[in-house]
Amino acid sequence: MGKKKLLRFAEMRDFDNVVQAGADQVYGERHPLCGKWAETFFRRSRPLVLELGCGKGEYTIELAKMMPGKNFLGVDIKGARIWKGARYALDNNLKNAGFLRTRIELISSFFERDEVDEIWLTFPDPQVKKAQKRLTAPQFLYRYRGFLKPGGLVHLKTDSTVLYQYTLSLLEGNRLEITDHTDDLYGTGTGDPVLNIRTYYEKQFLKQGKPICYIKFRIDGNGLINAPDDQ
Repeated sequence: MGKKKLLRFAEMRDFDNVVQAGADQVYGERHPLCGKWAETFFRRSRPLVLELGCGKGEYTIELAKMMPGKNFLGVDIKGARIWKGARYALDNNLKNAGFLRTRIELISSFFERDEVDEIWLTFPDPQVKKAQKRLTAPQFLYRYRGFLKPGGLVHLKTDSTVLYQYTLSLLEGNRLEITDHTDDLYGTGTGDPVLNIRTYYEKQFLKQGKPICYIKFRIDGNGLINAPDDQ
């Protein structure tokens, strides 16, 4: 590991806006913050929005700046990436933006039922050869359903038509509510400033001529969620 990364890891241990938890700490267990993010971490009762696979936290940061009335938590396993967003939030006194370093597979250990209001999946790995590892695969949607409030929205932004079509097929096949979707977000001329947030990688995708796909949906209910037959 490079010296720069080591320095960032060491520095981040003292960041009060970052929580780090390995599998050995939470596997099969509830994290101490489970059910207490508002009162203990953010120290204010506001809607909680997650960005899963947040990378450098660009979307988390921009959402927090746009909506000071909500709490935003970026989640990723890559500590060197999280450092950038966390450092920005500290330097700019952005108190409604925080970060959690853990694996998404362990996400259920961190949140109580109905604790989360909304989820963003921004350019996750499309896992072209391993559909079961996609962040919109049934195993992950079950996890989200366990802590997302009834009526809570899930947003997916991706440059991958494979992930977009897979997710659309899964939602339609399981009769889950799709409130919006497009295979060319900017081509449709959206004026929504939230959807117009562009991360570094998203800008690169656009320069390459790749259309950005978007789906907004709900996963209410307690029924089975089946993977598409054509995954």
